[in-house]
Amino acid sequence: MPAKTRILLISGSTRGASANTAALRTLQSVAPASVTAELYDGLAGLPAFNPDDDGADVPQPVAALRAGIATADAVVVCTPEYAGTLPGSFKNLLDWTVGGGELNGEPVAWLNVADPGRGDGAQATLLTVLGYVGAVIVEPACRRLPVSREWIGPDGIITDPGFQSAAAEVIAALVRQVARPATQDA
Repeated sequence: MPAKTRILLISGSTRGASANTAALRTLQSVAPASVTAELYDGLAGLPAFNPDDDGADVPQPVAALRAGIATADAVVVCTPEYAGTLPGSFKNLLDWTVGGGELNGEPVAWLNVADPGRGDGAQATLLTVLGYVGAVIVEPACRRLPVSREWIGPDGIITDPGFQSAAAEVIAALVRQVARPATQDA
């Protein structure tokens, strides 16, 4: 039996009722049995990035983040935009990935759930940072999927059938990318 594809889902929001986190929970809920989709929940507990602490013995929350990325076959990020760019806490997470190199060569997709005309600053900054760390952007899995708050159920999962269908397509595109021979590009 082939091994399961492991996808790490990272929300750039610390908000309890985040539409970004709801989008990732929805990906988790529609993932087929052949996929383990794990929602990273340590964003708020990460210490502020300090290059002096980025060595062989990083703080435990950073070690856990890096281990989660290193053991994933792919990563999906979904982040809000604050003040025209990435939220500081999420940029801090990305800063911790530079020294460890875990995102280098890692298949990564992004979701943008903001209303049309919003979220572009965060998306542009995210792509800059992901390029800097050497992530492999899986374009067929990257989507702009605006979310209406009315679609989020009490369990934090988006109930809209169109969103759920698009979420399943995102997972399928990542699985196809992971299954491709390493010599092929995204």
